[in-house]
Amino acid sequence: MAKISINLATGSIQKEEIIVGIDLGTTNSLVAFINPDKEPKVINDAGKGVLVPSIVHFGPAGEVTVGNEAKNYLLTDPQNTIFSVKRLLGRSYKDIEKHKDFFSYKVIDDDSESLVKIKVGDTFYTPIELSGMILKELKQRAEHALKTPVNRAVVTVPAYFNDSQRQATRDAGKLAGLDVLRIVNEPTAASLAYGIGLNPDETKTIAVYDLGGGTFDVSILQIQNGIFEVLATNGDTFLGGDDFDAAILDYWIKNNHLDLDTLLLYPKIMQEMRLKAEETKKMFLHQSIVNQKIGDIWCTIDRNTFEQLILPKVEQTIDCCRKALADAKLDISQIDEVVMVGGSTRTALVKRMVSEFFGRPVHDEVNPDEVVALGAAIQADILAGNRKDILLLDVTPLSLGIETMGGLMDVIIPRNSKVPTKAGRQYTTSIDGQVNMKIAVYQGERDLIKENRKLAEFDLKGIPAMPAGFPKVDINFLLNADGILKIQAIELRSGVKQEVEVKPTYGITDDQVEKMLMDSITHAKDDIAQRMLIEARTEGEQMVYTVERFIEKHGTHLSVAEVTNTQQYLKSLKEALTSGDKDLIHKNIDELNEFTRPFAERLMDQAIGTAMRGKSVE
Repeated sequence: MAKISINLATGSIQKEEIIVGIDLGTTNSLVAFINPDKEPKVINDAGKGVLVPSIVHFGPAGEVTVGNEAKNYLLTDPQNTIFSVKRLLGRSYKDIEKHKDFFSYKVIDDDSESLVKIKVGDTFYTPIELSGMILKELKQRAEHALKTPVNRAVVTVPAYFNDSQRQATRDAGKLAGLDVLRIVNEPTAASLAYGIGLNPDETKTIAVYDLGGGTFDVSILQIQNGIFEVLATNGDTFLGGDDFDAAILDYWIKNNHLDLDTLLLYPKIMQEMRLKAEETKKMFLHQSIVNQKIGDIWCTIDRNTFEQLILPKVEQTIDCCRKALADAKLDISQIDEVVMVGGSTRTALVKRMVSEFFGRPVHDEVNPDEVVALGAAIQADILAGNRKDILLLDVTPLSLGIETMGGLMDVIIPRNSKVPTKAGRQYTTSIDGQVNMKIAVYQGERDLIKENRKLAEFDLKGIPAMPAGFPKVDINFLLNADGILKIQAIELRSGVKQEVEVKPTYGITDDQVEKMLMDSITHAKDDIAQRMLIEARTEGEQMVYTVERFIEKHGTHLSVAEVTNTQQYLKSLKEALTSGDKDLIHKNIDELNEFTRPFAERLMDQAIGTAMRGKSVE
C-alpha cells in the first residue's frame, strides 16, 4: 500500500518539496510560497511575524542569533551585532569607505580592491557567510511552518546589483543549504506580484519606486513577451524610512531644548525615543496628531509638521525618478504603471508626491513590505513548471566560469541563466612583468575547480610587461541559443585578443547534472571554508609580495625601527600562511596593514609634494 503524506500546515497532500521566494532585504527579509489555492503567501512562522530583521548577533561563546532576537542586541552589544550586511555583499572596502561610520561593527580596512570582511572578536566573517546565516534562518522558518523540506529558492536582489554582488548572493544561498534557481531583480518580482508581465502579449513600460528602511531605488522597466528589461535605475543607498524617524527624533530634541551630547549618555532613553519616533510615523497613517510622554519628555508632533520635516527627503527620491527617466530617454507620459515597494511608501506624502510626479495613480494594493517576496514566489512557481500559460525560456543547466588563483572557480555565467546570454568580468596580473595569462574554462557548481568539469584551456599571449595589477584583461562568455559557448579574452591596453569555442553540455547526462548540483549543496560548507582559506592565503601572499617590494624600493627612507618591525610582521604573516587558519591569516594581514599604512602614506605625501614643487595649481 502506498503512503500519502499530509502537510499539517496547509491541509493538502504533501509535495516532495516547495520552491520558495525570498526577499533578502537590507533591513528585513521574508520568505513566501504558493499555497494550495495557487495564491502567493508570506510565511509567518510560529507567530514570530512575517518580517525577519536582517540582523546577526554573536554571543560570548560564539552562539549565533538571527532576526527578531538579534535586534535586541543592537543597543546593548553593537560591536557584535551585524546589520545592513546586504550593503557589503560583493563590495570592496573602497566601495563603502565613505560610509564606514554607518556601521557600529568593525569592517576591515585593507585599503584595497579585495572584498570586505567583518571582524567579530578574533573571527573574520565575509558578507556571504553572514547573509548565509540570514538565509538559513529563513529556510528553517519556512520548513517549520510548511512541515516540508525547503531546498530550492528564488532570491531577489536590487536591479543595480553587479555580477559580483549577484554571485555573492548565490554563494550565501548555497551556504544556507539552498539551491538558488534564479536571482531575480526586486522590481521584476514586484511587477509579477501585480500580474504585470505575466501576459506574453503585453508590452508595458513601468516605474518601480522602492523606499525601504535604509535604502531607496527607482527602476524603469520595459516588459515585452514576458521579458523584463531594466532601462535605468537610480537611487540612494543611504536614504529611507530611518531618515523619517530621525527627523521626528530631532524635532523632539529641539522642542524639548535637550542637549544631544547629554542625551547620548542615556542610551536607554535615546532608544525609547527612537522607537517612539518610528511608532509615531506609523500612527500618522490613521491619525493627524500624536501627543505622548517618555518620562518628563513631551513627544508631540502633528502630521503637517511631520510632512514638512520629511519633504526634502521625499523630494530627493523624486529627483532620482527624474534622473532615471532621463537615463531611460523617456517622458513621464510613456510610463504605463507605477508600482510601490517598501514599508516607507505607506507614508501619505510619499504616495501623493509620487502619484503627482508620474501623473497617475500608483499601485499600492499589495502590502509593500511583502510585494517583492510574493513576486519571487510567483517566479518560483513558474520555474517549478506549475504555470502552463507561461513559456519558460531555455536555461544553462550548470554554471560556467574560469580558474583563478589558488585553484578556485570564478563563475561568469551562473546556472539557470536564460539562453542566449552574454557576461564578462575583468581580471589583471598578479606578478610584475607577466606577459602570458592562462585561461582555463570550467563547468560546475563547486568552489574548487578540481571538483568541476574542464571545458577548455588557452593562453592569452603578448600582454605588455607591466607592474602587477596594471593590465586589464576582459574575459567575455557568449552562450548562444544552440548551447555553443564562445570565450573571448582581450587585454584592453594593448588590444591583444584570443578566443575559443566549446559546447558545455556535450556528453553530460541529466543524472550527472543532478549529481553535480546535489554535491554542491552537500559540500557547500566545506567548499566555502576551503575557498575562504585559499582566498586568505592568496591575499596574504600578495601582501607579502607588495610589502617586500616596498621595503626593497623605499627602505632607505624609513627608520631602522620601521624596517625591523615590518620584517617581524612579515615573518608572522609568512608563518600564518602555512597554517590552515583563515582568521589567523587575516589577523596578521590586518596587523601588517595597520603598521605599514602610516609610513606608506607619509612617503606618498612626500612624493606628491616633490612632484608638485614649483608648479602652480590652477
